[in-house]
This record gives sequence, structure tokens and C-alpha cells, in this order.
Amino acid sequence: MKAWICGIENLMKTYTIPQVKLPKFEKLLGRLISIPSISSPSPDWDQGNLPIIRELADWFESLGFKVNVQSIPGQINKANLIATLGEGANGLVLSGHTDTVPYDTKKWASDPFKLIEREQKFYGLGTCDMKGFFPIIIEALRQMENVELSQPLIILATADEESSMSGARALADSGTIQGRAAVIGEPTSIRPIRMHKGILMESVVVSGSSGHSSNPGLGNNALEGMYDLIGELLAFRSRIQSEHQNNLFEVNVPTLNLGRIQGGDSPNRICGHCELSFDLRPLPGMDIDALKSEVRILAKKIEAKRGLHLHVESLFGGTQPFETSEQADLVRLCESLTGHSAGAVAFATEAPFMSAMGLETIVMGAGSIDQAHQPNEFLALNQIKPMSEVLRQLIMRYCVDSSDGIDLKKVDLKKVGINHE
Repeated sequence: MKAWICGIENLMKTYTIPQVKLPKFEKLLGRLISIPSISSPSPDWDQGNLPIIRELADWFESLGFKVNVQSIPGQINKANLIATLGEGANGLVLSGHTDTVPYDTKKWASDPFKLIEREQKFYGLGTCDMKGFFPIIIEALRQMENVELSQPLIILATADEESSMSGARALADSGTIQGRAAVIGEPTSIRPIRMHKGILMESVVVSGSSGHSSNPGLGNNALEGMYDLIGELLAFRSRIQSEHQNNLFEVNVPTLNLGRIQGGDSPNRICGHCELSFDLRPLPGMDIDALKSEVRILAKKIEAKRGLHLHVESLFGGTQPFETSEQADLVRLCESLTGHSAGAVAFATEAPFMSAMGLETIVMGAGSIDQAHQPNEFLALNQIKPMSEVLRQLIMRYCVDSSDGIDLKKVDLKKVGINHE
């Protein structure tokens, strides 16, 4: 009998947002800023993110969230955080990355790891991109004490977004995230973004044979082979730009940038080795794996023509382009809440990985992307309250009133307080 009663109690278990006893916004953000968590392809810069994951785990555990720290394959000092309040398969995911880019101390007016308030702005490395998103979530929860959830609220904090996207890949590969909708809190000035370009970065090494420059027949010039390959890549760029356009983007075509080249050792020696690195940013509807295959076909063409060896390698796994339908419930709701039509951006985010897990996904957060990756990065104070209110209303919609469909009449635009001009 007792076991049966316990079973009934478990079935009837409810989840309520408790009183938020954490410090106020500024102190929370200051704590995150003070914890270095740089990710970079360069070992000289790359750091772990475990200290910041533990900090966030403490925050959400104090609010009754079930906390899971997910290790990243091949990394001993990096992890994701999955914090869940409630149960069900149709809740809301709020996701942000915990890492920052490297910095140049000489170009900062203050310590990058100390939060400074000046002229109605919070300065510090990662303030807008995107450590500020987590204390904004806490501010939204402060306005929801004792609210009962009918579907779960899931907070994700990921590793390595600024370098390899290894954190988001680990989440997608695990398949453990269930939900109905996801918001990626990248800085967009609280404008909803429903599509962005993808990115792939490739390295091509041309190996020839060196020799005395007085007689070209003594070697096989890798630099001349690279010259031919660059011509093929530029022709390839022209072709894909003629085949793919999307006018929602400021740059409405896919781009290919020749970013770095290095080769040879002396003017009087035939170049025996040359290396090129480039990036390619495809539009939604293009596939990065197909593009990689085309690049390798071009390399084989030069090999056959020149008798050289070309090795093509991906510098990281790449990120697919992202698109959510303009008719999606989440898109329409965010447009109503903010007063802005959902747009497109050129920079890549973790949104494709959320979409791949079946979540309706949008990118939207406080702060401007113009401040990201810049010296003296800041988050404007007037972005904090509006963004926390947008999140509060999204939590209400997906985790409290979780019925099917969407009723835009329930959205109180006046409370959001965003400048619609």
C-alpha cells in the first residue's frame, strides 16, 4: 500500500520556481567575467572551462535544477552543463557558450577580467559574447518565483563555441536534449535571427620538390601549383555565388576568403612546400560536406596537371548553415515580443546543432555583435531588463502555458519595453 501511494506521489510531482536567493545581476556577471575561459585553436591561448561550469552548476542547483556536467570527448578540462527544472519533452531550452576569444591587453582600457561599469555599460571580456546571457536568465527567474512549470526549462552552457564547437557537437551526438524550442542567446540587440550562414575552414598543403632556381627542371614548384589552385578556388567561388543568393543577408552570396598563405624559403630555390588556409561561408540550403568534396576534387585536378601532391584538411568540423521557418511558432512569438521581423546574420552559432536535435530554434540575445571579439567589449545596461522580460515571457509560454498552438493576444508587448524604432 505504501509503495502504491509513493508511486502516485511521483506521478503527481510538480516543479515550482523557488525564491531566487542568488546575488544581483552585477555581482553574478562580475563573477563570470573574473573566470578566464578562452578557447582557441592555438595551444598558447586555449584554456578549460570547468571552473565556469562549476560556478553555473552551483547557481542552478540552488534553484532546484537537476544538474548534469557532460564531459567533452578528448578533453580533460572542458565540459557542458545541462541544468533541468521540470519534466517532459516539450519544454524550452536556453543555451549559451561559456568561452571567450583571446584578447590584447594593450588595447583594453581596463582589466578584461574585472567587470567595470562606465557610461551605462558593463565592460569585460565576454560581457555580451556571451557570459551576460546566464545572469539575464537568473533575472527572468527572479520575476517568476513560485510559478509552477508544466514543461521543463533546460539551461545549456557549452564549451568551445569560439573555436571547434566541440561542446555543441557533444550535445548533438549524445541526443540527450529534448524540448520544443531553443533560444541561443548570442548578442543580436534583442532582434530574433532565424537563419545564418555556415562556416568551414580548410587547409591545403602543396608538396613539390626544391632545387636550384637556375634550372626549373631540377624541381617541381609547389608555389606555382598553389597559384593554379587559387585560380580554381576563385572560379569555384564565382560559380557558387552565381548559383546561390539570399537577399535577407547583407552579403547575399556565399563567401570564400583566402586568409593565409606560406611557402618557400629563398628567392633562389624552387619552392618545395606551400600552404594555404581559407574559409567558406555557405548560405542556408548549401551543405558543407558537399562543398568540402568539391574542394578536394579541385585539388586532385591540380595534382594531375602538375605532378604535385596536394593534401586538403579541415581545420575543424565546420558548422552547417541554419534556418528556421518564418512560420514557426517560436519565430512568430519572438517577432511579436520584440517588434522586429526575424532576420539573418553572417556569423555562425550553435543553432544548427539545436535544430539537428529537433528543436525549433532562434538566435536572440542582449548586446551587439559589433562589440563581440573587440577590445573594451561591453553590454549596455538598457539591454538587460528587456531581454530578461523576453525570456520570462518565453518561459511562461513554453513551460507554464504549454498548450499546442500560439496565441499572440497573450503577449504583453508593453512589459517588454524594447525600443521598436
